[in-house]
Amino acid sequence: MGHFFSVLLAYFGLLGLLEIIYPLFFLFLFFQDSDIQKKIDYEIRMREGACKLLAACSQRDQALEASKSLLTCNARIMAYMSELQRMKEAQVMQRVARRSFDAGPMDDRSPCKGKVAISDLRIPLMWKDTEYFKNKGELHRCAVFCLLQLGGEIFDTDMVMVDRTLTDICFDNTIVFNEASPGFELRVELYSCCSEEDYSAGSTPRKLASKLSSSLGRSAGKKMRAALEPGACSTTSNGGGATILLPVPSVPGPKYHLLAHTTLNLSHVQDSFRTHDLTITGNEECSYWLPLYGGVCCRLAAQPHCMTQQMMSGCLRVKLGGEPQGWTNVYGVLKGTNLFCYHQKEDMEANVEPVLTIGINKETRIRAAEKDPHSKAQNICITNQYGGEEVTHTLAADSREDTQRWMEAFWQQFYDMSQWRQCCDDLMKIELPSPRKPAIVTPKQGSLYHEMVIDTSDDIGTVTDILAHRIEEFELRAQLGSPPHWMALFDEDPPRSPHTHQHLPPHSPSPPSLHNHSDYVSLLHFLIYLMHPS
Repeated sequence: MGHFFSVLLAYFGLLGLLEIIYPLFFLFLFFQDSDIQKKIDYEIRMREGACKLLAACSQRDQALEASKSLLTCNARIMAYMSELQRMKEAQVMQRVARRSFDAGPMDDRSPCKGKVAISDLRIPLMWKDTEYFKNKGELHRCAVFCLLQLGGEIFDTDMVMVDRTLTDICFDNTIVFNEASPGFELRVELYSCCSEEDYSAGSTPRKLASKLSSSLGRSAGKKMRAALEPGACSTTSNGGGATILLPVPSVPGPKYHLLAHTTLNLSHVQDSFRTHDLTITGNEECSYWLPLYGGVCCRLAAQPHCMTQQMMSGCLRVKLGGEPQGWTNVYGVLKGTNLFCYHQKEDMEANVEPVLTIGINKETRIRAAEKDPHSKAQNICITNQYGGEEVTHTLAADSREDTQRWMEAFWQQFYDMSQWRQCCDDLMKIELPSPRKPAIVTPKQGSLYHEMVIDTSDDIGTVTDILAHRIEEFELRAQLGSPPHWMALFDEDPPRSPHTHQHLPPHSPSPPSLHNHSDYVSLLHFLIYLMHPS
């Protein structure tokens, strides 16, 4: 009978625990739901702005950028709605699991998240020899960009103008996804738009709407203007505060089309530059067509959180010698593929070298053993292979509960390593993208001199050698008392012909002059510095 009551109490205790956990879980889903809804509302407002901007654009580059922003906003809205749908399905599954009391225990262990970065995107082109080498045929120009999606995160690259003078489409952006799981799927989409059409008529519907509203009367004109206004019918409300997402309004202007795509996953991650296959969706009959080689080159790297963050830390005792009393108090930190042991916590915060580093990798064996029959505390034995020899380190925690927490942290670390696979062999380097700087617009000068571009491949060394030789010649002639003939250019009163008379206005300023030898030498040194600063 006592056993029956103990089972009954445990059952109702479990129900009480579920009554506490489930409301907290649904509260978490509610806040996450509202956060995603805010993101959707923000992208809808951005889409409305892009529609209005696209309708008002008169320049080709502006219209292309506005159309690119519109496509990106639509993609983010669809991604957020899919994420919201998955959360709703998760809530339903949790309710079903709550009613299924006869279900067996579930394994709630899940792998850690991580960062996934893609950089150095390059897509080779395959032009015909008559187009690229002989420069024959019509010059075909397209505006292209890449859209990258991983889960609910979507990023776009800069827009690049492509014609037959390019052999590769290169994107310099480094894009980092911060909340990736080991089962991620990174979709890379290449969009293209022919840039040869004239987009100066982008505001024609708005002008037409204004004329109709003034000619048809006030009430009919308002209805007609509302129907023709490009951004006016993007969203509406059903009276209950929820936003209804309507189809994308049709706005005149450039249209991007999907030219090629590919999907990358964990197996493609490698700390080097690799080539991946592209699936091409267009053909030569399309106006946005580009002769793609069929592959995309990029660097795909990943950093799991278990490799960059502290997964467990706390006080331990480590046995350093063979003596029974050879225990040393340390502060242990589990991070990456190592367990770092410091004398104290302050040493870790000050980046002091640890007193001991124990490897924790896929080949490491860890077991918990009783310290002695009369003690409840346990030792943790960590065994590694070093040069064909087994080395075992023995650790001890202050209590059995601390030992259990450390063991759980080790098992979680092994599980994360098994899921992230090659990403846990060594820490891959991810260079964070620098903030985009606005392009520096220099005013156009009137003279050809200001429009000249200096080619850095010119032999500047030859010029500096000539100037240096002139300096030596000048110093030598200065010692002999006879200046070189080219110094007359810098004289205040140049020699004149006796038959030539130059009349200057009485108040005209005289040109600047150099009065001594050091001025000439300083001028020549300055010229050398300008042409060869290093």
